[in-house]
Amino acid sequence: MRMRTLLAAGAFFGVVLGSAGLVLKTPDNLDRLLGGHGQPTFGLAPLSLGHPAAAAGLATHRINHPGSIADDEDARAAAVIRTAETIGRGETLAGVLARAGVNGREADAAIRAFAEVYDPRRLLPGQKLAIRFRAQATNDKSARAETGAFLGFGFEPDFRHEIAVTRHADGRFTADKKAKKLKRSLARVAARIDSSLYLAGQGQGLPANVLAELIRIYSWDVDFQRDIRQGDSFEVTYEELRDEDGKLVHTGTVHFAALTLSGQRKPLYRFVTGEGNVDYFDDEGRGARKALMRTPIDGARLSSGFGKRRHPILGYTRMHRGVDFAAPRGTPIYAAGDGVISYAGRKGGYGNYIAIRHNGRYSTAYAHMKGFARGMGKGKRVRQGQVIGYVGTTGRSTGPHLHYEIMVDGGQVNPLRVRMPSGRNLKGKELDRFMAAKSQIDLQFARRDDNQKTTTRDEMADAR
Repeated sequence: MRMRTLLAAGAFFGVVLGSAGLVLKTPDNLDRLLGGHGQPTFGLAPLSLGHPAAAAGLATHRINHPGSIADDEDARAAAVIRTAETIGRGETLAGVLARAGVNGREADAAIRAFAEVYDPRRLLPGQKLAIRFRAQATNDKSARAETGAFLGFGFEPDFRHEIAVTRHADGRFTADKKAKKLKRSLARVAARIDSSLYLAGQGQGLPANVLAELIRIYSWDVDFQRDIRQGDSFEVTYEELRDEDGKLVHTGTVHFAALTLSGQRKPLYRFVTGEGNVDYFDDEGRGARKALMRTPIDGARLSSGFGKRRHPILGYTRMHRGVDFAAPRGTPIYAAGDGVISYAGRKGGYGNYIAIRHNGRYSTAYAHMKGFARGMGKGKRVRQGQVIGYVGTTGRSTGPHLHYEIMVDGGQVNPLRVRMPSGRNLKGKELDRFMAAKSQIDLQFARRDDNQKTTTRDEMADAR
């Protein structure tokens, strides 16, 4: 297989733009896996995003078959029929291969090789296999070629890796898992907000996972229903990954963002701390992440605020000591901060209820849940953002929603207005390192261009 050498770009801005785990979005790269022009394209050189890595391993299994290929080189030169098969719900790898016409003995040998580098039980419905057969020779050029010997298959478990199962001349099957060659670049989107940040991002074609991350990193300080005004704006710089052919295979890590709300600009910078933790900080090195989240749920609508209201079931006016977020039944609910569960169970009109003690002053409560996440109970220690339960309508409730409370020194306060306990602030040499990296980001990427989408793709180092 021909390998194309990619030029390495210079190292990228140190720790601020270092590699990080990306949100998984498996691309459809079957054209490349199936190969073009009759040449197999499996077995690309290993790549790791940010760190050198070797191939995950090579496993071999042999079968004796009268139709074994006479010579590996001949097999590569021969015409190959490729077929794409999609894994169905409840279908096994053996079932997919059988459906494609692979006999049981060959399929078993190929699967045993595959299992050495990837657990077949982890295959999911909708994932695809690129299956290869040798084409049977025919003198009739108008006739459709028939499949001959089974040559193996290709599979992409995620956007970073590919697995090639290959049959050799002596009947052996080998499985090779390798990291793909990917180029990283940065794209920038900037736009005016006319109604909501979500709709503005959608209108500019901002990838869904990038938009979700943009909203998440501002969720500690911004009330997206009350703080956003017409004429506000946003900008975001995020990472793109492309394959050898230049095809976009993944979008992910947000490296820089800024919201301009009522004329006040709020920038955030991604930074890798000395302990290796990735977080976002403002232009003075103050952490965006607070000890508590104002809205411990995604995609919800504020349906009832804090204060006196006419109770929809009891029919009289009473104090509503929390806020309600309407959301579809089963929507995940997150722990608003690190802490220990002090109560988990039924609690009168609250229905299914969890209370979390975060420290000596702050506690939070979550009510009307459909049910609790596995393992949740009194005494359980939880982390901020961990799923603790699911939206329901238990207790005195007219529809599925989360009732959320924050208690300070034992008394309920308005979650949307309370001054949140601060998160981490950088100091000393760590702050100096952050400010130096921030200056580079400002110089390179903070070019204002509201009302127009600009994609500034500065290529990053091609890791090997």
